Order: sequence, then structure tokens, then C-alpha cells
Amino acid sequence: MGNEPIRFEEAMLKLEEVVQKLETGDVPLEDAITLYKKGMELSAYCHGKLQDAEKQLISIIDKEGNKTEFNPAKGTDSNE
Repeated sequence: MGNEPIRFEEAMLKLEEVVQKLETGDVPLEDAITLYKKGMELSAYCHGKLQDAEKQLISIIDKEGNKTEFNPAKGTDSNE
């Protein structure tokens, strides 16, 4: 995707543009392959960004200011 960092929102917009171009079906095969590859790169980048964000949000701060591990399987109830 290049050496410059790109914001998640910008990557999502570019991915949407790629998808729209491919969905029209008016793209020559060679261009479609190039667009598909770019779309896959953008998709992987966005997926990685979302995983990084999820890792940062795994621990939450409760009302008393204590850091608590968040288990998505349990929901918001931290009492067992």
C-alpha cells in the first residue's frame, strides 16, 4: 500500500471505491485484477487496525477508576 501511514477511515473509503468499481463490471480484466489486489491489501490493513483497536480496549476502567480485564464472552457483567 505504500510507505506512508494511512488513516483507517481513508483506507475504508478507498476500499469502498475499489468495491464499487469492481461491482460495475465495466473494468477490463487486467485492471480488475489490480483493483482486486489493492482491495485485498486495504481489507487486510483495515482488519489489522481493528484488531489493534480491540487489543487496546480489552481492559476497561470501572467507575472507581480500577483497570479491569474485559471478557467479550461475559459481556459487561464482571462479577462471577
